[in-house]
Amino acid sequence: MSTTRIHRYRMQNRWTGNLGTGTSAYIAYSRNFELIAEGKAAPIAGSSDALFRGDPARYNPEDLLVGALSSCHMLWVLHLCADAGITIVEYGDEAEGEVVEHADGSGEFTRVRLRPRMKITDLARAAEAERMHERAHSVCALARSMNFPVELEVEVTA
Repeated sequence: MSTTRIHRYRMQNRWTGNLGTGTSAYIAYSRNFELIAEGKAAPIAGSSDALFRGDPARYNPEDLLVGALSSCHMLWVLHLCADAGITIVEYGDEAEGEVVEHADGSGEFTRVRLRPRMKITDLARAAEAERMHERAHSVCALARSMNFPVELEVEVTA
């Protein structure tokens, strides 16, 4: 018998961009914010994309979404490979998301491409390791929640 469990994740989002007059005008305020969660080591410094008057040195929501998808996928791959006895010794991903901006200023992600590159100890298990990415993709809560394609370009070496 399977049991459904509910997990909750809480974040506090605090705008830190009041430059003295609040949002009195579009150019009168900073887009900076901090994401904070109880028990975490440090806040995440965020802003809007530099194209929208944000601070380019801070993470924007689009960066965070792409990073979250990449991280969720990686953690599942590590788990599945460990369970299968496939030893990963290196893992990296150069993930990329595409957002279309519409004439009215609205936007939406149209796709995210994950490019996981991993090194395993036994090249004879490379095909099996590649299949672990497909399995990870099918169980990652974040990938399952998106309304746009999350594509994979996997490379496994030994």
